[in-house]
Order: sequence, then structure tokens, then C-alpha cells
Amino acid sequence: MTAISATQPQAPQATVSQSMPADWRDFFALTKPKVMRLVVFTALCGLLAAPGSIHPVIGFTAILCIALAAGGAGALNMWWEADIDAKMKRTQARPLPMGRIQRGDARDFGLLMSGASVMIMGLAVHWLAASALAFSIFFYVVIYTMWLKPRTPQNIVIGGAAGAFPPLIGWICVTGEITLMPILLFAIIFMWTPPHFWALALWVKPDYAAANIPMMPNAAGETSTRRQSLIYSVLLLPLSIAPWIIGETGAIYGISALMLSSVFLALTVPVGLRTSVEGDGMKPEKKLFAFSIFYLFALFTALVVDRVAAGFGAFA
Repeated sequence: MTAISATQPQAPQATVSQSMPADWRDFFALTKPKVMRLVVFTALCGLLAAPGSIHPVIGFTAILCIALAAGGAGALNMWWEADIDAKMKRTQARPLPMGRIQRGDARDFGLLMSGASVMIMGLAVHWLAASALAFSIFFYVVIYTMWLKPRTPQNIVIGGAAGAFPPLIGWICVTGEITLMPILLFAIIFMWTPPHFWALALWVKPDYAAANIPMMPNAAGETSTRRQSLIYSVLLLPLSIAPWIIGETGAIYGISALMLSSVFLALTVPVGLRTSVEGDGMKPEKKLFAFSIFYLFALFTALVVDRVAAGFGAFA
């Protein structure tokens, strides 16, 4: 791993001179709702695709706990990075840089949500799921946000594990164990994360430069970032169809995964091989980023549809 030195983030400086009153929408914004949607969706798919059954109320509680954990981790991320967010155009309007929420309130809000999610998960579901949930929060807040992100361009590679936990947690909520299949679901998101996030990082490179964050395009250069994005996309294709190959899913998922991953790779090729960005406004990067979000939703939808179809087949 190539490490570069960076100063520890200091207490955030609001971009306004006087605090403004906060309302529920500001606290909701702290939870990073757009990120939470993807977290909840993949967790729900992991839960629905897992073999066995779970009481609907317990299943709902499990997904609620995962949503609370994601929101709490997001709030703690914003608490820690408020000074960085104030320097970046796409994050300057967040509640903390704008002074609508005090730093301590954001921290306490995040800790409360995170702690409650783990405790409820343990009491209502089981403690293996709660332990995995607690570790995912710790990984995102401490390992990624506080340690990796300000210090190494490999931050999103290693830190991508944080976003890969939800389907694994959803799966073990039902089964009570960690087997090869949920590990594969974890690995798929882990491998998907670098080309997904680097497409955005290439697009908003000046923002990260202004905040002195060593994202791959800023620290290692665009050429290296593009080539590594292509490598991860190539590796993602066989990994995405691995559940079908080992017999854990049927053809619905397998064919969908093959088609989706092929398109993902095709969109990564022009990003990975290009040497000039003049005159096109980063169109290939924007297309890849947009499709990468659709890709994950579609892939996990196919997983659930495949499991439902297999269930109907068993009763036919």
C-alpha cells in the first residue's frame, strides 16, 4: 500500500458566521439518505435471498436496524469530516458546514443511532448479526473515515468493505451463520466499489484536491486510476456469476449477472483506456457512475427474483 502523510481533520469551521436553527430535515440529511437507500436495498435482498425463513416482524426489525446503523455511521462521518465538506463544492451545503447543526449534536445523534441499532439487532434477531453490524459501523467510521481516507489513495479499495457488509448481514439474520454465498455477495460489492467510486473521483477531482484528500486520481494520477478501474471491472465479471457457477443460484441470476457485468465492463473500457478528456465533459465517467448504481440494484433484484422463482419451482 502506498501511503502519503496528511494532517488529522480538525474541528469543522462552519461557512456561516452564526448558527442557524436545525429541523428534522437537517438531521435526516446527516444520515446520507441516498447512500442509505442502497445499503437497505442490498441488505433486504440478502435477507430475502437467504435460505430458510424469518418472521416478518423480526425481518423488518433487522432491516430497520441496518438502516439505523447506516444513518448513524453517515452522521459520524459528517461529524468527523465537517471541515473537509466545507472545502468541497458538492458537500458545502451539508448541515454542518452551513452551521445548521452543532458538531457535538451530530456526533451524539450518530452515536445514539449506531448504538441503538446494534442493541436492538442483538436483542430482537441474534448477536452474530449484531456483531457484524457493529463491526461494519466501526469499519466505516474508524478504519475508513478516520484512518484510511486522509492517509492513502487506497482508501476506497480497503474502505469499500464497509459498503459490502449489508447483504452479508441480511443473510446471516436469516441463517445465523456465515457461509460461502454471503461472502460472495460481500466480495461482489467490494470489487464493484473502486470503479464505481473512482468514476466519481475522476469527475470531481478538483474537489478532493481542494480538501487535500488523497483519492486515487489526485495521489496516484488519472492514468493509474483508470487502469485499476478496468482491472477491477474485469475481475468483477467472473465474481458476479460465481454464485451461479457454484450452484447457489439459478439461470435467472446467472444470465442477469453475466449481462449486467458485461455492460459494466464495456462502459469501463473507454474510461480505463482513454488518455484525454478534452471536449467531452467526462461523459464516459458519468455514464459509468450512473450505470454502476443501476448495476447493483439490478443485480440484487435478479438475486431475489431467482430465489423466488426457485421457491415456486419447488412447489410446482
